[in-house]
Amino acid sequence: DGSYTHYTKGGKPGFFPSIKGKGGFAGGTFLVDLYDPFGILPERSEAEKKNGLFAEVNNGRLAMIGLFSVLAESAVPGSNPQYSIFNIKIPESDVDIMGSVIPSLTSPFAIKAYPVLALCAFFQQLKNGAVKKI
Repeated sequence: DGSYTHYTKGGKPGFFPSIKGKGGFAGGTFLVDLYDPFGILPERSEAEKKNGLFAEVNNGRLAMIGLFSVLAESAVPGSNPQYSIFNIKIPESDVDIMGSVIPSLTSPFAIKAYPVLALCAFFQQLKNGAVKKI
């Protein structure tokens, strides 16, 4: 209804407006909402919503720590002792994960991933109106 304000601009954290019936990717429309698409979950109190938001933020932080420990281990073998303690082998990566946003195109992974990332960025800019439609 246009009254939604993102939390970084003073809106309520954890609130997501309905997307049902609104435009989706490539001109389609969303048939259902992403959260509770069939409307079967019970209403939650404000305290339950606050606890859920707290848990979601902390789980996200823990996931980021886990992901970056794997990335660091792949870049510098032995940098995370927990992998050697549990005898977990993380494959080495030749991509400079801490380098620039655009990785060097000497890596086989980067050569394969770069065109996909470039297309995604182009379509996002096209959607946002930063690029004129063809």
